[in-house]
Amino acid sequence: MILFFSNQNTVYAVHSQQNLSENNIQKLIWLFGNASLKNESVLTLPGTDFFVGPRAAMVTPWSTNAVEITQNMGIEGIIRIEEFQITNEKEAEFDPMLLQKYAVLNQELFTINIQPEAIKDITDIAAYNKQEGLALNDDEVLYLEELSKRLERPLTDSEVFGFSQVNSEHCRHKIFNGTFVIDGEEKPFSLFKLIKKTAAENPNTIVSAYKDNVAFIEGPTVEQFAPKSADKPDFYQKKPFESVISLKAETHNFPTTVEPFNGAATGSGGEIRDRLAGGKGSLPLAGTAVYMTSYPRLENRPFDSAQDRPWEQNIEARKWLYQTPLDILIKASNGASDFGNKFGQPLITGSVLTFEHKECFDSAKQPSDNTSGVDRSRSSRMLGYDKVIMMAGGIGYGKKDQSIKDKPKIGDDIVILGGDNYRIGMGGAAVSSADTGAFSSGIELNAIQRSNPEMQKRAANAIRGLVESDINPIVSIHDHGAGGHLNCLSEHVEESGGIINLEKLPVGDPT
Repeated sequence: MILFFSNQNTVYAVHSQQNLSENNIQKLIWLFGNASLKNESVLTLPGTDFFVGPRAAMVTPWSTNAVEITQNMGIEGIIRIEEFQITNEKEAEFDPMLLQKYAVLNQELFTINIQPEAIKDITDIAAYNKQEGLALNDDEVLYLEELSKRLERPLTDSEVFGFSQVNSEHCRHKIFNGTFVIDGEEKPFSLFKLIKKTAAENPNTIVSAYKDNVAFIEGPTVEQFAPKSADKPDFYQKKPFESVISLKAETHNFPTTVEPFNGAATGSGGEIRDRLAGGKGSLPLAGTAVYMTSYPRLENRPFDSAQDRPWEQNIEARKWLYQTPLDILIKASNGASDFGNKFGQPLITGSVLTFEHKECFDSAKQPSDNTSGVDRSRSSRMLGYDKVIMMAGGIGYGKKDQSIKDKPKIGDDIVILGGDNYRIGMGGAAVSSADTGAFSSGIELNAIQRSNPEMQKRAANAIRGLVESDINPIVSIHDHGAGGHLNCLSEHVEESGGIINLEKLPVGDPT
């Protein structure tokens, strides 16, 4: 049964396995801020108003926390609690991947009748690549077609989709690892080798770099103040240990361009996960965020005016594909801070750069042998951060004797920490490897992860308990990012091989 509680423009839907006692109902009324219990089993609204709330197939992190609170209050039998807002077309603004409109709230609110689709055989890989936004290049399509011939069967949609993620530019860094031929001469170093060269020639206090989720440098001897055991209430004790300092920075450009709040939030969250997944486990301390956009054009704002920034008026604003630069700066900053606040890591510093530039070419002055790589057939070109740069970084620490991963062996178990599996964020690695706007808005929005700092905090607490214990059972640990299970799990078993039972993964969305 579902009970409805109302508090101004908010409705709380409480799904319970059993009838709740009057005492428990009074507890819920108090919990929802003195909300009133609705006597109706079906709620409707007058005129053009409607409800906005979570999709039926998606239990929210808010619900998970709310149900746990009711359990701690001694209320048994509650399965799910969700929050719905009363709004109208003029005021409605919501994320369609997470929320939807409801004309009516009834007893079938959380019932799912959709059956999962069957696995499909893909006979035209090139067409499927374009349809699903997999960002496979011609060589990769040809490779998969030849693989299908060798196997003497068509590849399935799961196989083609999976290959596109683990072999994406985002995961494999094919450009940075590629061979560069400049003016007909093959260069001895890739971009990645040039970057790594500095650490190779000047290792100094580096413990680990360019081979893990984070880099470690030597740290001081410090004192650990932690519970004697992490799996039960216990006394705190002090222990000295040799530390390493973790350093990490990574970009989250495409997601922040398309959906700034969640893009920046999951950028910060992903960078925190990397610092949790260093060595055999390490711990995050503090973060930073960097934003680079085209000009925000702050005219008609009480805190600024167009006259204060005349250079912003020299170049005409484009028709922005998803969000304006000003919206991105505000929402992205809110998203990164929101994740840090809810997870428990402060965002202590950051920076902003806005940039646009127009170059005009005088054809009479151009050299006949143009070797600059610039297309000078046009009279001018525009430069700017229309595709946003969002970089998240941070520092943390770990134990020196846990800073290097061991190799998994036959017989080891793989454990996944985190929430249920949803359609959200699938294809993120492939779509992030293409130009923003190259695919349909539906594909690009689907590929954006949505943040769940509460669940990540629970996983972090488990890792902390193992890192701080006398015997850490972790052999190797990876964070689960844009490449999904395919990338994360295959990295673990790359050398040893392994069996992954996909049917054992907890699926949150039954569709």
